[in-house]
Amino acid sequence: MTTGALKELGFVQVTGAEEREITGGFCGDLLSWAMGRAQEGQVWFTVMGNLNTIAVASLADVAAVVLCHDAALAEDARQRAQQEGILLFTTSLSEFEAAAAFAAVFGA
Repeated sequence: MTTGALKELGFVQVTGAEEREITGGFCGDLLSWAMGRAQEGQVWFTVMGNLNTIAVASLADVAAVVLCHDAALAEDARQRAQQEGILLFTTSLSEFEAAAAFAAVFGA
């Protein structure tokens, strides 16, 4: 599965980047927890739409970030995600609902 499939789940793409292979999913809003546990190629479900989230996403080399609950995205974070080539999506779904929809398709 590639990141293009995230649009099929109803997630709205906010920043563009190269399509990537997805290796799994990760849920969490504590940035230090995500920094140590999110893995390369995963889709990260969170409500943290700030610049630090983009830094952690880059460090962990996640395939995409999905902002859940229609969480606000800071403009500087959107710009940095675009510059860094990080795919960013939004959804009105909760982290649980978004991750469950993802898992149903991904087969996790």
